[in-house]
Amino acid sequence: MEQRRRFGRLETLQPPYHLFRRNVEDEILPYAAKHDIGVLVYGPLAHGLLGGRKASGITFAADDWRSKSPDFTGETFRRNLRAVERLRQSGLAPGIALPEPSSLDVTAAGADLHLSQDDLGDIDAILADAVPVWGPHPEGM
Repeated sequence: MEQRRRFGRLETLQPPYHLFRRNVEDEILPYAAKHDIGVLVYGPLAHGLLGGRKASGITFAADDWRSKSPDFTGETFRRNLRAVERLRQSGLAPGIALPEPSSLDVTAAGADLHLSQDDLGDIDAILADAVPVWGPHPEGM
C-alpha cells in the first residue's frame, strides 16, 4: 500500500475479511485507519458460511465455485459449521441472530452491539478449531 501511495491518494481497499479470515486486523486495518483509507470488505459472511443457512449435507450447484472449494467440502467445512453453531449457541449477543442476507433489519441490529474483551476472547476460543476460509480458488475452477 505504501508503494501504491507514491502514485496518488489511495481511497479504498477491498480485502477479504470475516470471522474465518481475520489476518487483515494486524496490519491492513490499522494502516487504513491511520491513512484515512476506506475499507469495503469482500466476503463478510464468509461466502455464505456465516449466513446461518448452511448445513453439512448441503450440495452446491456444479457452477458454484464452492462446489469445488476445499473451504466448503469435507472436514474443513464440517469443522467450520460446528464453529458457526457454537457461535449461534454462545449467548454472546442475546437477541442478535447470525446475519441473514435476506433480512438486513436483523443484521443491522448488530451495529449497536458492544462486545467486551471477555466476549471477544470467547469468540476467539470458539474459532480456535476453525479453519480459515479463503474464498474463491481460481486455480481450481
